[in-house]
Amino acid sequence: MDKLLIQGGAVLSGEVAISGAKNAALPILCAALLTTEPVHFTNVPQLNDISTMLRLLADMGVGVTKDGVDGLTLDGGKLNNPVASYEMVKTMRAAILVLGPLVARCGEARVSLPGGCAIGARPVDQHIKGLQAMGAEISVEHGYVHAKASRLKGARICTDMVTVTGTENLMMAACLADGETVIENAAREPEVVDLANCLVSMGARISGAGTDVIRIQGVEKLHGATHSIMPDRIETGTYLCAAAVTGGDVRLLKTSAAYLDTVVDKLMDAGCDITVERDSIRLVAPKRLKAVSLRTAPYPAFPTDMQAQFMAINCVAEGVATIRETIFENRFMHANELARLGADIQIEGSNAIVRGVARLEGATVMATDLRASASLVIAGLVAQGETLIDRIYHLDRGYAQIEEKLTKLGAIVKRVH
Repeated sequence: MDKLLIQGGAVLSGEVAISGAKNAALPILCAALLTTEPVHFTNVPQLNDISTMLRLLADMGVGVTKDGVDGLTLDGGKLNNPVASYEMVKTMRAAILVLGPLVARCGEARVSLPGGCAIGARPVDQHIKGLQAMGAEISVEHGYVHAKASRLKGARICTDMVTVTGTENLMMAACLADGETVIENAAREPEVVDLANCLVSMGARISGAGTDVIRIQGVEKLHGATHSIMPDRIETGTYLCAAAVTGGDVRLLKTSAAYLDTVVDKLMDAGCDITVERDSIRLVAPKRLKAVSLRTAPYPAFPTDMQAQFMAINCVAEGVATIRETIFENRFMHANELARLGADIQIEGSNAIVRGVARLEGATVMATDLRASASLVIAGLVAQGETLIDRIYHLDRGYAQIEEKLTKLGAIVKRVH
């Protein structure tokens, strides 16, 4: 099992390019299930989750052709197996995103209930309720969701909670439904908008993406298209935090601050100087950051996927910060690992009180989920001595070539096999 060894103390500087967004790419790849024609994608990130999704789609009969480093074509013309087995799904919760497209296109789907990471309950009941409202017959048996519908019908769907994958699943299903579907309390995340843009380029009729009410006029069929995946806003935020905690001066390329307002604001509150350009962001950090408190909430508020990274920078910032997590009930598991490096963190229910210390010291730590692993990398960059991070397969699910990119910025980091 691979580990990451970091020699702390290096100041990050220079330029590095940001990859395509994992959380946009996964649903967009599933959109290829909705048409018999080839769909071409560019700026696809090289990640374990992407590889898993491509294997899952290939298992269903979708043709997968890679084009260079970040391009690929998916051809669903020979789709013949609308089943997502447990073996394919167990490592990646996003596999539930095939449910809506399969029911809409094939009239039937059998999808294993998802596995994935341990940050808290992420039930699929909203996906099921929405599809049932559109006329699907659904049963859950032997760990599988089995859905049937001769053709889905347009419906008004109001989700009980804001769910990104639920919104994406229902939006894809509604593209081929008979009539209009209205999704209320829809997720507003930029990744939902990117999926909608891809679907529209395939012939879908969608309005309101990016708001809490999305309207989809069903069509008879979708066609092939070309779509470029948006830049990864969470990877962008993570590298900004890494630069900030080391007192660095970094320019991130092929990205945008358009979806990062709350993250940029918090980094500026911490004392960083940030310059936003058309497709790049430059951060110049002070010698020591100021503590910043935050509260996670659905977009456009502060993203839960950046909470762990900010906990890491608050560990060595001047002052005391309170972090309130409102999305997932089990997303402070990185606190114990940060404490092994010398952090002063007190957990009180859904709040974490972080008191900045003068320095962290390297130690062996263990990643518990994707973003927790990023927080340990950030802390390791500033800790004195060596930090060894175990279970970095979590990291590989969401950060493409992280050791190469950090090394390019001057970090002393290597993968240990």
